Amino acid sequence: MRAARLIRMVLLLQARREMTAAELAAELEVSERTVSRDVLALSEAGVPVYADRGRAGGYRLVGGYRTRLTGMGRSEAEALFLSGVPSALRDLGLADAASAARLKVSAALDPALGDVHGSAAQRFHLDAPGWWQAPETPALLPALADAVWSDRGILVRYRRGDTPGDREVERELEPHGLVLKAGRWYLTARVPADAGRADRSPWRVYRVGRFTEVTVHDAHFDRDGGFDLAGFWAEHAAAFAHSLLRSEVTVRLTAPGVRRLRYVTDRAAADEALAGGTVDGRGRTTVVLGVESEEVGFEQLLTLGPECEVLGPPSLRQRFADAARRTAALYPEAADGPGPGDAGPPPQPGPQRVPERERVPGRAAAPAAGPAAGAAADPVAGAAAGRAAGPDAQR
Repeated sequence: MRAARLIRMVLLLQARREMTAAELAAELEVSERTVSRDVLALSEAGVPVYADRGRAGGYRLVGGYRTRLTGMGRSEAEALFLSGVPSALRDLGLADAASAARLKVSAALDPALGDVHGSAAQRFHLDAPGWWQAPETPALLPALADAVWSDRGILVRYRRGDTPGDREVERELEPHGLVLKAGRWYLTARVPADAGRADRSPWRVYRVGRFTEVTVHDAHFDRDGGFDLAGFWAEHAAAFAHSLLRSEVTVRLTAPGVRRLRYVTDRAAADEALAGGTVDGRGRTTVVLGVESEEVGFEQLLTLGPECEVLGPPSLRQRFADAARRTAALYPEAADGPGPGDAGPPPQPGPQRVPERERVPGRAAAPAAGPAAGAAADPVAGAAAGRAAGPDAQR
């Protein structure tokens, strides 16, 4: 247990160069007193750990001391080789660096582990972009990544997507992070205090593909040490998705419609709507669903066909009624015959066979009475009559 903790302490100091006793204690989940004892043990073992005294002091390794990655298990090595999305590394201009890093790690691993990299690559592939969309590879992404790594301010020109003609604007920004979402890159940046508005948050999110020009300044900015990129993005993505749902529609769904709703609309909105839905005596569920707009709601819900009845707003219900009439006009035969599941195959024309016990001796079999008799002369009319008689008449 202690040996693993000592190795982790060395790796932490290698990665972060200098850490305080409190930071090491938090990372290793021990007390600061234990950290002091572990540092002493490392020094006695020949690891050159140096302690800087004072309020801002901490621990660091002297003379660029490095340790080889011996002791890494197979599962740890596999996780390391799977930790990056290949397309993302390529977009950032890090493909060669990643390849060199994998080579160095492979060389440092215990030979008994075999070809971990090749084995993992042949078994797992990470494909970031979503279906039915081409991945974005913005030309300015490497420059933005360099600014993010080095904490340098940038001057950008950006095509706004919320104005007619994609008007370009110019912005001074302090880039804090890049996010790859469904094949598209986004920059999270802070607006400098002297360039922002006091009544708005200084944090902004920009789609990288809309940048037309990026100038990286020589001057560095003071990065917000408390900024949590993953946490910020989760909150931003949720707020953004919710902000898009500016309209509400009321719909009544069949059981198949309920199952398919979350696949044709926003999933979170569908789940929220279904959680508050009411079910009638026929098993149909009425829900109030958030949609981006009436136009978007029409396009999404139309894919549910007869599994969804729009109850409101009246203007949207009228659009569905008009669409249903236009669709029915394309299939005139639908007005004459049974729909799927309404009835079995229509009766065949010609004489109907009468069971033996119903025959009159000495007479030929007569056509059966009822709907089937009409079918002999007009099979379409016979089918309609059978449907009107109810399901029991069609068995």
